[in-house]
Amino acid sequence: MEKILDIVGAIASENGLPQNQVVEAIKDSMIKMAKKEINEEATFVVIEDWHAKELRLVQKMIVCDDEVFCEDMKSTHIPLSEARDLVENVHTGDELEYQINLEGMNRNAVNNIFHDITFQIQKLNEQEILKNFEKDIGNIVIGQVVHVDKEGNTSIELGETRALLPLKNRIKGEKFKVGQSVRSILKSVRITRNGIKIELSRTTPKLLEELLALEVPEIKDGEVAIHKIARIPGEKAKVALYTNNPKIDPIGSAVGARGVRINAISKELHGENIDCIEYSSVPEIFVAKSLSPAQVISIKLQKESVEGEKPRAIVQIAKSQKSKAIGKAGINIRLASMLTGYDFELQEIIDKEKETINKDSIEKEEEKKLGLEALESLFKGNA
Repeated sequence: MEKILDIVGAIASENGLPQNQVVEAIKDSMIKMAKKEINEEATFVVIEDWHAKELRLVQKMIVCDDEVFCEDMKSTHIPLSEARDLVENVHTGDELEYQINLEGMNRNAVNNIFHDITFQIQKLNEQEILKNFEKDIGNIVIGQVVHVDKEGNTSIELGETRALLPLKNRIKGEKFKVGQSVRSILKSVRITRNGIKIELSRTTPKLLEELLALEVPEIKDGEVAIHKIARIPGEKAKVALYTNNPKIDPIGSAVGARGVRINAISKELHGENIDCIEYSSVPEIFVAKSLSPAQVISIKLQKESVEGEKPRAIVQIAKSQKSKAIGKAGINIRLASMLTGYDFELQEIIDKEKETINKDSIEKEEEKKLGLEALESLFKGNA
């Protein structure tokens, strides 16, 4: 271990670690080895000698009177008589330090130190990676696809660290190729027995929120705010937006000229259809807007709900608008429920205007039919 401090800087630099952490890891490994090889109960310390560029392993012993010394104390204490054989001017209560010569220890013990140092450095490295990634949890990260297994789980390289995008966190239908650049949300990071584990997601509403902030300057600047997002990944999403600036149209800002902004986001999300609606602090108005593109006639919100269940919104809607409110496979009404927190009960109202048109058409058909019958009888009569 002589001149070990010469290589501390190199180890620290190579692993991106503070030098003092590397020194502490080495000292800890030396003490563990000494306890294992010499005496588990003994007191060992490692002294840093930066002038000689050494780390010295020493054992500390407390001097005690011969009369009180016993075998149970031999790991940490030394009788005064024995201490005076080693040091002339020594008294009861003094602390003696014995340097342990590592070169005199067996090869296996020294190898154990180096193995433990490697393990300690790896742990420190993982802790540093963990700390660096923890601050990015919930944010977009960009990485390169390095592997896709048979189950569809995708390994993505983030710098020098590998992360996992599980199949369950991937948008339905999308496929990745090795070398492809992928945007995801950093969902979680933790240290396991097998090392650091980073999980990514492309199905969380947070991805849509972050993409909107990247694509829409008004959202990034805080002029337009996102109240809530509901997503069925890869199929459809609803975004509730609002602004306190009367000069800004929150929906127009998000959609962009000719839909250029929202279309760019949709493309990133494998063609996911995105509805932007304006949030209202008036629940009835917000509920009505959430069912867009359907037009509702009236809304009645239940004041109280059964414990554990969502409150209910009773919505009267024209027959012609019902399919729009429900959406394909019920997607629109499911998203509206996720967005507002209400369960919906749709009450179908006959479209009066359509009914009037149908009635007028029937009457005209009957008049037309009567006219033809009269004309036919006239010709028959003349014949």
